[in-house]
Amino acid sequence: MDQRVETGERPQPDRDRRAPERKERDVQQPADAAAGDEKKPSALRRHPLLFAGAVIGALLIAVAGYAYWQIYVYPFETTDDAFVDARSYVVAPKVSGYVVDALVSDNQHVEAGAVLFEIDKRDYEVAVTQARAQVEAAEASVQNADAQIAAQQAQVDVAKSRVENAEASLKFAQEDASRYKDLAQTGAGSVQRQQQTNTTLLQQQSSLAEAKAGVVAADKQVGSLKAQRSNAVAQLDQAKARLAQTELDLGYTTVRAAQPGRLVRFTGSKGQFAQAGAGLSNFVPDEIWVTANFKETQVTDMRPGQAVDLEIDAYPDRDVKGRVDSVQPGSGTAFSLLPAENATGNYVKVTQRIPVKIVVDRWPDDVAIGPGMSVVPTVHVR
Repeated sequence: MDQRVETGERPQPDRDRRAPERKERDVQQPADAAAGDEKKPSALRRHPLLFAGAVIGALLIAVAGYAYWQIYVYPFETTDDAFVDARSYVVAPKVSGYVVDALVSDNQHVEAGAVLFEIDKRDYEVAVTQARAQVEAAEASVQNADAQIAAQQAQVDVAKSRVENAEASLKFAQEDASRYKDLAQTGAGSVQRQQQTNTTLLQQQSSLAEAKAGVVAADKQVGSLKAQRSNAVAQLDQAKARLAQTELDLGYTTVRAAQPGRLVRFTGSKGQFAQAGAGLSNFVPDEIWVTANFKETQVTDMRPGQAVDLEIDAYPDRDVKGRVDSVQPGSGTAFSLLPAENATGNYVKVTQRIPVKIVVDRWPDDVAIGPGMSVVPTVHVR
């Protein structure tokens, strides 16, 4: 037996024979791997179009995102705190009376000057007739005063004529008295005749003074009559003013539309007693706009004239265009009934809202749009 078997050892293969084969395989494997690496191209070389398309796609996405930001995001300011606004008012008569006719109905559109209500006119027609009679009476008083003044002017002329006559008589009496005085001194005339001429002279002087006083009295009477005429003219003006007022009141019995618009909350009806100043209906003019309350950080670049896209919540399929008309110079709370008072120790800064007026060139004709309806405006600030 073999000695290795006897000693209990396993028979070993011939290492000298197998070692060259293993070495040859080890040498061949790296060589084959290197050859394989040289033969297999990289992913970029294998798919150049794919990589180029990915790069181009990434560039296009970046450019599109930048363009979207510049066109659709950054140059626009929008808010949902916006509504349709108008200067609506209450339709009320200026005079009281029973409504004899209501010529409109709820939500009806009317033009400027259209008749809305008719109030009973009979009481006001009577007042107009009475006022006209007062005007005629006042005119008659003025004419009477004019006639009296003319007559008194004639009396003044008569008084002046009496003064002239008295002056002439006085002159004759003076000459006569002087003549008989000289005769009495020479002895050719009597003393009695001299005394008579002196008496006549005194009478003529008194008559002249009386005539002059008559002229003064007649003149003063003319002034009194002129004052009475002024009073009559004032009464005439008052009567004319009363007539004008009654005619206005008569015209107020017809309630008309002051401008084009719609009637809402119609409460007036035939037979109703309308009080002066009491509302019969609300009126919404055709002139409406949008009041948008933007944050104060949104109005930095907002200017009048900028284009606005409007989306009405009630009619989202309507494409409405407008423009910025004005930006209120102050926040909305500053002009509220109870403005905010920030001069306190616990002040907390809050972003304020700035009302912006947006006008629309043409509203949709086939839908009803009125105050209070919600709108989402988008302002092109670039």
